[in-house]
Amino acid sequence: MTSPPPPASTQKEKAGSTSSLDQSAKGSNEKGERKAKFLTGSTMSHIITMTLTSAIGLIAIFSVDFVDFFFLSQLEDTAIQAALGFTGTLLFATTSVGIGFAIASSATVAKAVGEENFEKANRLVINSLIYTGLASCIIGFCLFISLPYILSVLGAKEHVLELSKSYLQILVPTMPILAISMAAGACLRALGDPMQALYIYVGGAFINAGLDPLLIFTFNLGMDGAAIASATARIGMLCMSLYGLLIIHRIKTKTNFLKLKQDLIPFSYIALPAILTNIASPIGNGYVTYALAPFGNAAVASWAIIARILPLTFAGIFSLSGAVGPIIGQNLGGKRYDRVQQTLYDAVKFSTIYVLFAWALLALAAPTICNIMELEGEAAEYVMFYCYWLIPGFGMIGYMFTANAAFNNLGKAHYSTWLNWTRATLGTVPFVIVGTYYFGVYGLLSGQIIGGALTAFLSLYICHRLVKKLQEKD
Repeated sequence: MTSPPPPASTQKEKAGSTSSLDQSAKGSNEKGERKAKFLTGSTMSHIITMTLTSAIGLIAIFSVDFVDFFFLSQLEDTAIQAALGFTGTLLFATTSVGIGFAIASSATVAKAVGEENFEKANRLVINSLIYTGLASCIIGFCLFISLPYILSVLGAKEHVLELSKSYLQILVPTMPILAISMAAGACLRALGDPMQALYIYVGGAFINAGLDPLLIFTFNLGMDGAAIASATARIGMLCMSLYGLLIIHRIKTKTNFLKLKQDLIPFSYIALPAILTNIASPIGNGYVTYALAPFGNAAVASWAIIARILPLTFAGIFSLSGAVGPIIGQNLGGKRYDRVQQTLYDAVKFSTIYVLFAWALLALAAPTICNIMELEGEAAEYVMFYCYWLIPGFGMIGYMFTANAAFNNLGKAHYSTWLNWTRATLGTVPFVIVGTYYFGVYGLLSGQIIGGALTAFLSLYICHRLVKKLQEKD
């Protein structure tokens, strides 16, 4: 739906402080008045543009892990495939932390843009990167020193444990680099420049794909070579992200300790719940990995494949929170609650259609995937079962991602936290236990999907009620 432009800002720009932030974050109407980009035009059009560009970026991020798995699978070592099942769980956790910081960066910057306070938005871009860098260093250090214990708890043993630990000891120290890159990409999207954010992730994927065969096969480094390639790709992403903000958009501001301290409160209010929200999924997946371990390397290897297929196929769904967030944030800043509601409706429509196409694609591609990844016997059967029967249930979780974006921007980030942890615990553990008892691995995989889908519908219902109440008050 189309709406009239918001009132022009009365705040004057200070001399010498003008940057291309103005031009990237806002457009101009015929009278020359400036406005935030997402306050006008079709919300569905904005969702499609933001989601698809963000999805390509996420595909690039997740493809790094998938490319690693593809090349390492050519070594035809079941222990390596199983090790990647355990490392995938922890890497998913580190990426989820980065997504949490990105959500906070996007929400705070987008709201300032919606208010047309571009000087504040400029400052928030820099401060969000500082917060992200400091916090991710602490988290990364704690994870690094805990690697042997965490891998043992997940069920990794002997040679598989050593392979997993060696791989992660190379990659985990680059977690802050990845987190800052993701936060920078989120800031670019909040400024209304999704294409520049896209270049960051695509560039990283190309670097990784180019280095993988060289380090794995030519230098015979195996899993360590894959880890080095991924770490190098992350460094490349950081350079491209800073170039986009500091050079292309000319984001410049002096670091003011008082302002840095002041901005920490609203940033943390979103970031902490968002991080807790996002790590719920890898925690739930970690339990699934733990439950699969007694069934042997074939079961864990199949889960490693599934855990890499899903992010690539459902990148459009995974990107909904980050893509819809700036649209909701700007309209909240502009007090356009009707457009917030419309954005949610359109996001659900987009998610449903996307899932149907993804299901058809995976159902057709399942045998080919197994052949490419050198999967045979039970491992191949588990992967094909998942693709044939469980994909629609997983896709419903997209409704939860949409709700998360609304909760984060409505100042109810704690709703996202407890609902996602509900999915990771009550929506996973009992369903997995019951499914495993009656149907083995097939029941285990199905149980996780059923519990997750139920929680997703609950999240969407609560979100709808919350926005409706807000709209009635306005």
